[in-house]
Amino acid sequence: MYHHKFSYEACLQASERVTWRIEDIIGGQRQLDFSKPFMPEALARVEPLTFLTHAEQRILNQIRGYGYLYTFALVEEFIVPFIMDQLRGSVHDDDVATRALLGFASEEAKHIQLFNTFCAAFRRDFGSQCATIGPAAEIADTILEHHPLAVALVILQTEWMTQDHYVESVKDEQDLDPVFKDMLKHHWLDEAQHAKMDTLMIDTLLAHCDADSVRDGIEDYFAISGFLDAGLMRQVRYDCDSFETATGRSLSGVERQAFIANQSQALRYTYMGSGMRHPNFLSVVKGISPETHHRIEELIPAFC
Repeated sequence: MYHHKFSYEACLQASERVTWRIEDIIGGQRQLDFSKPFMPEALARVEPLTFLTHAEQRILNQIRGYGYLYTFALVEEFIVPFIMDQLRGSVHDDDVATRALLGFASEEAKHIQLFNTFCAAFRRDFGSQCATIGPAAEIADTILEHHPLAVALVILQTEWMTQDHYVESVKDEQDLDPVFKDMLKHHWLDEAQHAKMDTLMIDTLLAHCDADSVRDGIEDYFAISGFLDAGLMRQVRYDCDSFETATGRSLSGVERQAFIANQSQALRYTYMGSGMRHPNFLSVVKGISPETHHRIEELIPAFC
């Protein structure tokens, strides 16, 4: 078991200190600045595509920013119902946990609205449409068909991934559009507590799982990971098409191949590898199963 000092009471208190409104982040004079990149280069990885001009690299970076918004809105689509399912099992047991988890679900619903608001602003002002995988509800339903432990692990990986993105790549990056960067900051503020609460939910799930059920949950975690990776690989091709539409440039066969190879690894790292390698996620996995910890460590290079 992973030993930690997290508690629902501490998470609740911390969450109550973090208050923000979507209209204070975007709206009115606070709009996206398309003269600036949206994503840090550590995640976008557009600079190795040297056959693109600086302006084209910026456009691709912004397409990746839109994909980031859409992908996180998609993830929240399965997080909210998952939390509510866990609440049904604990609502009569612990009043503080119930309040904390209700707040967790409410904040994730708020994030959906936040990301959708940014997506709408992007679609309005970018100048062309960007295709995305989906529908989001169908993807969420497919993920929720898996073992609850698997879903909880995917959520935990995503939440620690968010922490890594902001602290390691976004926080000190001065060239990003300030409105987009501010959105990433406020998402990070909430997710700091969500990662802790998901760890506590995993503790509860494990307390009700026998060895066979844990094994099923672990295998389903890898099944979900494969499902998500396949979706990301489709998204790379959509991004390539969106880039050509936005720039009016037709890539050569060699250029398109290089684009897809580069961006495949960029998306894999952004949405999977950066979470898989996070020490707090790995500590939880090791506490559940050292063998699974080893399997994930072997996978990490392919996703980074």
